[in-house]
Order: sequence, then structure tokens, then C-alpha cells
Amino acid sequence: MSLVLNTTTPEGIVISADSRQSFRNHKGMARIGSDNASKLFQINDRVGVAITGLAFLPENGIMKNISKFIDEFKHEVDVKDLSVKDIADKLYYLFDKKYNYREQLKNLPEQIKNDIQRQGGEVIETKVENNVVKFKFKDTKGQVKEGVGGVDMINLLVAGYNKDGSHEVYICYIPGEIQKKRDSKEKGKEYGASWIGQIDVVSRIVLGFDGRIGNLPFVNTSAQNLGQEEINKQLRGLEYVIQWGTMTLQDAIDFCVLMIQTTSAIQRFSDGIQGNPGDMPGVGGPVDVAVITPNKGFVWINKKKLTTGNLEIDIDSKEGLKNNS
Repeated sequence: MSLVLNTTTPEGIVISADSRQSFRNHKGMARIGSDNASKLFQINDRVGVAITGLAFLPENGIMKNISKFIDEFKHEVDVKDLSVKDIADKLYYLFDKKYNYREQLKNLPEQIKNDIQRQGGEVIETKVENNVVKFKFKDTKGQVKEGVGGVDMINLLVAGYNKDGSHEVYICYIPGEIQKKRDSKEKGKEYGASWIGQIDVVSRIVLGFDGRIGNLPFVNTSAQNLGQEEINKQLRGLEYVIQWGTMTLQDAIDFCVLMIQTTSAIQRFSDGIQGNPGDMPGVGGPVDVAVITPNKGFVWINKKKLTTGNLEIDIDSKEGLKNNS
């Protein structure tokens, strides 16, 4: 699943990503395929993109790594003068078109029905809403329960500077929509942090809870009595006070790396939560980090290289080979 973080400060923008790539085999079991996958990419001199979610998509009957589509996009589209928003829009269109999630979503209610029946339950109601399937069912004891099912996501975080020096950050949710997270021209959205992928650990650390808190009965009851807006307001009181607007670029790098490494460590020792046990340790491997500043543009701080023995190869460098002996 992966984890990508962005921190935007007055000095510049940091984007970081882990390197773990997982997949489901023919039995439906989640497996770790690699700890050397690339998920962070430079689009032009001012903009970078990082991706989480599905690792492969079919094209002409052949499964292709998501990184191949990014490389093709860079070569087929004149990206040099594009704005951050233009790049987010075009990447969203590209992956929304190539990913046939609509067909999967159409078949999902029947799959949910079959799965519950195999477990001895009975589906009472299914409803497709906002690209997920909400359903009610009776379990083997006759108790009525609710559930939510969805298709695998592709999430992209696009961040950088425009030619006029302004900065923006967007997250593309596929299926879903494009959300603007940072905008130097919009008061209150200039600086901050955003994350996509397996975000439960970083959300717990920074916000004080993760999104699954909404599944707890007492939270649902409180939302019905007080209203969801009031619940959200009270939950925001748990968030750590972090001064993003005064954070240095080095501190932003340290924060992003810490959150990825901490997530990887927690996943090593845990297996889901009590309310939903069983989870995929989808975050791991080296942490790639890039910084984007108004003066120097996109700069790699840490990037995986191909190695064999004492030979190190940077496939993106014109120098090519470096002997480490």
C-alpha cells in the first residue's frame, strides 16, 4: 500500500516515499513483492509526484508497473511549462482512464453477497455511494451488521512551484476526486503536511486518532446526538500543535522520514487493530526524499541506486557508474 508524505514550509517543499511494493496472489493473499520500488518522481524542474495504492495496471493485456506510466507521461506530454494544477489534472485523467475501477465497482455488490453467503450470513441491502458499496447483513447469529467495501485505490500527491513562484499541493484520489491541500495564494493553506497510503500511524501521531474511529458505536451515537461537525471539532482538539509556518527545511525532511520509519516499525510489531485484526505491512524499504525550492527547483536528497558489489549505478545520472571501493 505504501506511505507518502509531503511537508510544505516557507523554505520549500519536501516529498518522501517508502519503497515497499505488495500484491495479492492467486489465492487472494497479500504478499511483499519488493522493497526497492520507486514511488517518487520528478515531473519537471519545479514539480514532483508520489504515488500509493495499486502497483500495476494492465495495458494491451500486459501488466505494467505504475512507474512506467509516469515515465511515459513525462515523455509524451510537454511538461516543461505546465503548472502544478495542470500536472495534477492530466495525471488524474491518465489514471482514471487506464484503471477500469467502474467495472469492478459494478461487480462488487455481487462479490460481497457471495462472500457473506459463504460465511453463513445473509445480505439485506447493498448501496453504491461515493465509489464504495455500503451494505447491511445478518451474521450467523442473526445479528444485523453494517459494512463498507471498495475497490483498490490509486492515490497521487502532486506538489511543486508554478512559474510565477507560487506553490501548490494536490492529492488525486482514483476513484474519487482531486483535492487541493496547499496553496500559497490562499490564506490558511500556505503551509502544512499531507499524507496518502497507509496513513493510520501518522494520523494517530499527529491528529490523535485515525479515520477508523468513525466505526466505533459511541462515536456514531455522539455524531447523531451532537452532529458530525461538532464531533470533528472536538476531535481536532487532539491534534499536536506543529508550527509548519516556521519549520525549517531540514526539520521538514526529518519529520517526513520519521513518520515513514515509525509506520514501518509499528507494522513490524502489530497485525491490525483489535476492532479489525489482520493487516498488511505495506510500508518498508529505503525512504526516497526530494526537496523543491523556488531557487533550485527539484533536488533529490535521498534516492535509491542500483548496486552490485562495489559498483553503484544511478540510472538517472549522466555519470552512470560509480565505484565504491
